[in-house]
Amino acid sequence: MSDTRTPSQTDPAPYDALLLLSFGGPEGPEDVVPFLENVTRGRGIPRERLTEVGKHYFLFGGVSPINAQNRELLGALRKDFADHGLDLQVYWGNRNWAPYLVDALREIADDGHRRVLVLATSAYAGYSGCRQYRENLADALAQLAAEGRPELTVDKLRHFYNHPGFVGPMTDATLAALAELPAEVRDGARLAFSTHSIPTAMAETSGAPDDPARGTPGGAYVAQHLDVARLIAAAVAERTGVADRPWQLVYQSRSGAPHIPWLEPDICDHLAAERADGAEAVVMVPIGFVSDHMEVKYDLDTEAVAKAAELGLPVARAATVGADPRFAAAVRDLVLERAAVQRGEPVTRCALGALGPSHDRCATACCPNPRAPRPAAAEA
Repeated sequence: MSDTRTPSQTDPAPYDALLLLSFGGPEGPEDVVPFLENVTRGRGIPRERLTEVGKHYFLFGGVSPINAQNRELLGALRKDFADHGLDLQVYWGNRNWAPYLVDALREIADDGHRRVLVLATSAYAGYSGCRQYRENLADALAQLAAEGRPELTVDKLRHFYNHPGFVGPMTDATLAALAELPAEVRDGARLAFSTHSIPTAMAETSGAPDDPARGTPGGAYVAQHLDVARLIAAAVAERTGVADRPWQLVYQSRSGAPHIPWLEPDICDHLAAERADGAEAVVMVPIGFVSDHMEVKYDLDTEAVAKAAELGLPVARAATVGADPRFAAAVRDLVLERAAVQRGEPVTRCALGALGPSHDRCATACCPNPRAPRPAAAEA
């Protein structure tokens, strides 16, 4: 979209605040186990097990990169909004660590705002990446109501996985990673598009149609990732002149019980299979993640790189979008799009690929809670 807008196109009304909503992460060794207790609350996991799980964080001094990267994104959003005349205050809250979601919403209410847009740092449909955040919002809003604070109306921005401001930076990052490989293997390098593995049952119930009356078809989590992978692979082929470069969607960061089926193949298993198939090199492209947080730094940069070294397979890892100015501009575009929709004005929705722009409001039945139904904010 053009950066030249009429006054009405820089108007966020009826919204008066944007909340950056993320997962959160520890910022010191003493935070690790309490953070993991927040993540796993209600599952009865012993503290000793959490200490074992936390070894990934302890390898990095007990600090997850995610909070620092969210601060960078917060700054990028504020700068982009200011540079383009969008008068909308931006706040930040996390699901599992400070600054907590309920505190951010309390600050928003105390500052006099009443109509809030939410940007969740997850690009795709699915329980953990969408509905669980909306459940968290419902819980936080209920807590504020119990405190007697003014009512907030909260709407979540649509999934942005196929917005040009997400796909473009990921494409450039893939090309940059290819350039890091030795020249003699560059043209033969294959692409592994990586995302968070989830239980197959959860993947099968992810997503909903635009018309909630038609029911929930499911399968959106995988379908959306595949659409992005195709877009990036095609763009890389065009810009490198290497047609038919092999690629595959792979998964990482599995954390569930062994007897429960999760999406496969795992990235490390995939690297072994690629080497056995004669691959010269592999570029890992973390399309499932907005920033280089712990699951990228450990599962890809540590475990997968170590596996590749064991196999004698050259690898490189593409960067995530992070605070790329194009991504900040995409958020601005989504904010103005949603504001125009709420005002009843015509709007052009930016989306690449075969699936088109996603729905504004989630159907009640989409991406169901795998344990038990719970109230969720911003539903159709």
